[in-house]
Amino acid sequence: MRDLILLHGALGHSQNFESLADKLASYFTIHTPLFSGHGSSDLPENGISIQKYTQELKEFIEKNNLHDVYIFGHSMGGYVALCYAAEHPERLNSVMTLGTKFNWTEEQALKESKMLNPETIAEKVPKYASLLEAQHGKKWRQLLHSVAGLMVSLGTNPPLKDNLSTIHIPVQIMVGDQDNMVTLEESIDVYKSLPNARLAVLPNTKHPMDKVRTGLLLDLMKDFLNLSL
Repeated sequence: MRDLILLHGALGHSQNFESLADKLASYFTIHTPLFSGHGSSDLPENGISIQKYTQELKEFIEKNNLHDVYIFGHSMGGYVALCYAAEHPERLNSVMTLGTKFNWTEEQALKESKMLNPETIAEKVPKYASLLEAQHGKKWRQLLHSVAGLMVSLGTNPPLKDNLSTIHIPVQIMVGDQDNMVTLEESIDVYKSLPNARLAVLPNTKHPMDKVRTGLLLDLMKDFLNLSL
């Protein structure tokens, strides 16, 4: 059976894919790895970065001896998937991204990172703080700081800048029309920069994975992967 890797976003968790994975399990062997620092895994002493997570994806694929791999990445997971595709296309069949931010500038990164203040989140969005603690344990505050640092490094040195045209495998870029983090314009620009890409805009869809309608997403995946789901 073919292998499909589902990659979560920053501060996300593989639990976010449970309903999606159930629907796809008849067609793929599903893999839902956790990036370091997420879930019960420890935060690396040297911090986290897109480059580190790309290396973790590489090691996961090699450790499990996966070939002809399909990847779906939400948010940061999609960015990591395309970074891997730029370096190791020989192991990939295709990549799908949803809600992935590509237009990282220093100004944008600083703006986004300032929103990841754990004290502010605990005070103003206690339900989200409780979810972060439930998924990532007591280290959720440290994880927020680490993700903020990852964003700043993305703004300073975005790995995909000027590299998109080298990715020749099939890619589907997907974005919600109500995503408050990712713009339609940047998604369209990336779609146009990729040699073998498709673009899909999900109506009435916000950024968080748990706000995405599974049926709608499955229909788009079915069309791209040529499956009868």
